[in-house]
Amino acid sequence: MTDRKKGTLDRRYVMRTIVAQRGDTLMVTGLGSTTYDAGTVDHPNTFCLWGGMGAAAMTGLGLALAQPERRVLVMTGDGEALMGLGALATIGAQHPRNLAIAIIDNEHYSETGMQATHTQRGVSLGAVAQACGFAQSETIYTEAELEAMVPKLFGAEGPFFGVIKVNTQRYPMSIRVRDGAYLKDRFRENLLGAERAYY
Repeated sequence: MTDRKKGTLDRRYVMRTIVAQRGDTLMVTGLGSTTYDAGTVDHPNTFCLWGGMGAAAMTGLGLALAQPERRVLVMTGDGEALMGLGALATIGAQHPRNLAIAIIDNEHYSETGMQATHTQRGVSLGAVAQACGFAQSETIYTEAELEAMVPKLFGAEGPFFGVIKVNTQRYPMSIRVRDGAYLKDRFRENLLGAERAYY
């Protein structure tokens, strides 16, 4: 199965649209653009990864298993997801019902010079997730499809996998808070409470 259509959605529009409906969902963002985009709508329930390429899905799985009563959303890019394909098999085997993964797919490695990723050459991450046993897997291209997908990210029985095809518009690589230790501590305190965060 190949995805031949090109994405036209703007990734920051996508991020704003999704985050507007997140409520108290715990969110993990992957290396690169999704972390920068999430930083434009900073939230204490967001755990950003800057240097762990390929680790977003597994971080989300660990969080979903540790917090089974909370919804967990991983938002990452196609390049980061391709680095950790084995994670999808592990997630399929664990089958956490409270986990959703959204892939912001521009078919390029934005961080390192816009080289083409394998999704530009026909690899379908959605098909991989489906083959790994995800409960649902969708690939979307339009605003109407995004509007229909967002409630599933927060409410569909998981693991849910959504590939969101975006254009190649680039933005400054910046985030409001760049202190990783602070963000980690803030996330733990917000999740567990200050009295439990360090035990």
